[in-house]
Amino acid sequence: MSYIAVVDYGAGNLMSVQNSLDFLGYENKIAATAADIARAEGVILPGVGAFPDAMAALEHSGLLDAVYRAAKEKPFLGICLGMQMLFEQSDEVRPCRGLGLLPGRIERIQTPLKLPQIGWNALEILHPNAMTAGVQAGDYVYFVHSFMARPAEEDDLACVTDYGVRVPAMVARGNLFGCQFHPEKSGEVGLKMLKNFAELTEVGK
Repeated sequence: MSYIAVVDYGAGNLMSVQNSLDFLGYENKIAATAADIARAEGVILPGVGAFPDAMAALEHSGLLDAVYRAAKEKPFLGICLGMQMLFEQSDEVRPCRGLGLLPGRIERIQTPLKLPQIGWNALEILHPNAMTAGVQAGDYVYFVHSFMARPAEEDDLACVTDYGVRVPAMVARGNLFGCQFHPEKSGEVGLKMLKNFAELTEVGK
């Protein structure tokens, strides 16, 4: 059976992602072993909490190598902290290395507005991609974060939002995608993006 793996490394909001995939009708599996990830047609890396804690949890889970291989080989989506982990380094709490799949770093949002950024913000689409198909400029999605990505390459930046400063909202390169917002909590727009991602895989409904 083909499925989308939702990586369970002890630091992710798994159930809301799984519930959204269930609602859309796509086979999925909470993946707690390297074999689960290797057999998947697509992989989603969720994440909540602090960057160093999440990276340590991923390393201790024994899934790090499987996640890294999957991100190189098949449709792969990082959500919120999972997106930030795609980058080389974060300044959250203390300097900490990320997966290094995209060049750039994670830093605290320098904004006059209240942190964390919690709530609905409009998307500006800079570089359309497979996940933004059918999404309109100005569509609203749901954010919860205090740190943001600073990609080293502008072409990796797919969408941004305005929160007193320009905040990266989505990154994309080839088969690799990252959403700073929570598509699983972003209503019809978020479900459309998750459907677009699922359609990149061989997973049937």
